[in-house]
Amino acid sequence: MNQGDKSFLISPNPTDPLLSTTVKGLDHTGKEIETRVVHERALTLYLNSQEVVTMMTIGDHPDLLATGYLVNQNMLSPEDTITDIEHDDDLGVVVVRTKEKTDFEEKMKKKVRTSGCAQGTVFGDIMDSFGQMELSKTAILKTSWLYELTKKINMAPSLYLEAGAIHGCVLCEENRPLVYMEDVGRHNAVDKIAGWMFREKTDPANKIFYTTGRLTSEMVIKTVMMGIPVLASRSGFTASGVELAKQAGLTLIGRARGKRFVALSGLQRIVFDADPASMAEEDDKHARKGSRA
Repeated sequence: MNQGDKSFLISPNPTDPLLSTTVKGLDHTGKEIETRVVHERALTLYLNSQEVVTMMTIGDHPDLLATGYLVNQNMLSPEDTITDIEHDDDLGVVVVRTKEKTDFEEKMKKKVRTSGCAQGTVFGDIMDSFGQMELSKTAILKTSWLYELTKKINMAPSLYLEAGAIHGCVLCEENRPLVYMEDVGRHNAVDKIAGWMFREKTDPANKIFYTTGRLTSEMVIKTVMMGIPVLASRSGFTASGVELAKQAGLTLIGRARGKRFVALSGLQRIVFDADPASMAEEDDKHARKGSRA
């Protein structure tokens, strides 16, 4: 599969015909039009012989999505060894096989439904361990990095710009966006990145997580559990998201568009090294990116 923008390690490929399709319709004037819409398909995840969940996804990177989901639900730990990942596109099934058998039925009984699209869930044991997570105290976020990141990400080819109705998440280091994932549910995009980090044994301590979606409790929890100290978004905050970010010491930045942003937690990490007056405002097309996803 084409990995999209070559300046990223992985990025969206909006030309992939498996991810979107053209549909005919009418616009507000009654004129016939053609527009792109994203595909949405069911993917059932198994951990060894146990069925875990059925997710609605655009269908790319099923191996990373499956791995990241299990990591973010505490069903896989860094010590676990994945021996194989089997994906059957026709059946809509992905099976993750580990060296040691896993029993997660008790976790399933404690799952908590969250505000994420589709099947977003967080298990009770994650909430139990959330307060024990320690994020890097030496990590910083330069405002010059933030300005560069938002520009690079917003200008990158994406399914959102092609078809809309989708969320994006990006793993970054300093001013470099590394891995850009999209999906119909923002939690799926997060899980794909978590899967990539698990596979590549990536150190999260100096990373920045960027999302086009709202800064909800779910987004904060997943970012903290991934060990990433900075979370930024184009969108706004929920009160519970801010409260949890403060509890965990997470640097939380929202409404990051052009030269503007608002920081509500982890302010000690921010280094104001850029003059906002020297930054241009976003053009109208990219200013709306993320607001209609």
